[in-house]
Amino acid sequence: MEIRDVHAFDLTPAEAIRLQGELRARVRLSGDIGEVSLVAGADASYTKGSDEIHAVVVVLRYPDLAVVERASASAVTAFPYIPGLLTFREGPALIEAFRRLRSEPDVVVFDGQGIAHPRGLGIASHMGVLLDRPTVGVAKNLLVGTAAEPAAGRGSTAPILRDGETIGMAVRTKERVKPVYVSAGHRIALSTAVDLVLATARGYRLPEPTRQAHLYANAVRRGEGQTTLSTSGG
Repeated sequence: MEIRDVHAFDLTPAEAIRLQGELRARVRLSGDIGEVSLVAGADASYTKGSDEIHAVVVVLRYPDLAVVERASASAVTAFPYIPGLLTFREGPALIEAFRRLRSEPDVVVFDGQGIAHPRGLGIASHMGVLLDRPTVGVAKNLLVGTAAEPAAGRGSTAPILRDGETIGMAVRTKERVKPVYVSAGHRIALSTAVDLVLATARGYRLPEPTRQAHLYANAVRRGEGQTTLSTSGG
């Protein structure tokens, strides 16, 4: 997968925050994602007690969600862990994992925030701008804003509000299981992002793209994962 527009990642935290402001101006919260045939999930796992990051992308065929391809990349980061600046730790390894893909996913789901972020540029939005394709953030916890508890049934939602503005949606992907927090990343509307998350949630709290990415990232960290996997029919 070709990626043309990549900035430097070896920045100070202050420089990183300034760059987030510039990139946020490029985020689009609308757009027709067209017919989806491939959806990817992206995640990263850390080696305990070190700054080694194992980033992965898993591509699934849509709508049956069969795994088509997997790619991984590992790197040691010098950027400190600072809430709100996650992409500056994980971004270089993620970029390399995407570059190793042979397929071209139509939309990418990230384990993290989209615009539901202190500066409106979580990892899904940030990477969406760099990848120049539709992206969705699916987080396990709120980073900013507040949300009421959705009703108990699968598909129930409640808006994530910040200063009266809806910046995402709490989504119940499985009955009586904690919701996930969905926000648009780039080139996608919130309603479309929510629909995609529900369409790819198959009996687990996490939608299948990020669930598969989470499993693969842990396997790579343990030394059990292949660098790439391709299957026919993609």
